[in-house]
Amino acid sequence: MRQVVLDTETTGLETREGHRIIEVGCVELLDRKLTGRNYHQYLQPDREVDEGAAEVHGITNEFLADKPRFADVAADFLEFVRGAELVIHNAPFDVGFIDYELSLLGADWGRVGDYCGVLDTLPLAREMHPGQKNSLDALCKRYEVDNTQRDLHGALLDAEILADVYLAMTGGQTSLSLGGVGGDVQRQGETIRRLPADRPPLRVLHASEAERQAHQARLEAIDEASGGSCLWKGGGAEDRS
Repeated sequence: MRQVVLDTETTGLETREGHRIIEVGCVELLDRKLTGRNYHQYLQPDREVDEGAAEVHGITNEFLADKPRFADVAADFLEFVRGAELVIHNAPFDVGFIDYELSLLGADWGRVGDYCGVLDTLPLAREMHPGQKNSLDALCKRYEVDNTQRDLHGALLDAEILADVYLAMTGGQTSLSLGGVGGDVQRQGETIRRLPADRPPLRVLHASEAERQAHQARLEAIDEASGGSCLWKGGGAEDRS
């Protein structure tokens, strides 16, 4: 299963006020493992960044002046997310902004739902932790995900943090992969030794006829001693229900 953890930064809070996306960050997961493939782009929004928004993400109008517009990168962005399940914290906000950007390009571009599915981690967190704070920072604290570099919001950094949080929330692993090819991994003070992928197959030892007879005799003895209640004698699962 391919998933793309996504976050955006914007000029403000409402598309109905003409606010635009100024940063997109994506992190790829394949079969619940980080692949190292990311998508990251700053965007020229053709409008001023609200002062309140700039205080959150620290992105200035001057910094964005020479960046490409969404129209310039839309095809590459959609190709990266196509066919994946987007994992987003408070998905209606980010999806709403992406849909708005696509609408400005014309009806032929469609909507996010035409390209991929969406999983919103905010209602998932609320269901798992009712009555508690479920912001990304709160989830980082709850699941012991390091977010010490998050002085300001940033789309790629937040996507990377959300990927760790999502895998922790849903029982996955991030930095440790047991599907690798040999070698040792140090985790929380312990060394986990992996079996090499090219190891020879394990030998299968079958019981000899004498061993099978001895086993059957033992079951007969248990059955007799228990008054016919030996569960292992005779055997299908239907006999034990």
